[in-house]
Amino acid sequence: MSDIKNSNPIQDPPKHEEKICPNCSRIFECKVGSISLCQCTKVSLTLEERNYLALQFADCLCYQCMEKLAFEYRVTKSYKALTWNF
Repeated sequence: MSDIKNSNPIQDPPKHEEKICPNCSRIFECKVGSISLCQCTKVSLTLEERNYLALQFADCLCYQCMEKLAFEYRVTKSYKALTWNF
């Protein structure tokens, strides 16, 4: 018999992993194993903002980029809604 312990994926949650932000190249920790502790839960995004980010990026973004890009989306959306009457 082998002394190697069998890992049970049902009992062993996924571990945290270091990721590189695809927008700014900053290294951050993705806490998929403890999603409530993940940095992404600090950012409140509307469904439109989430869709906007998902169309541009296939992977997780760092907290700072999520905030920045969501802000840029809101500003752009507001700017497009303006009517220019002279």
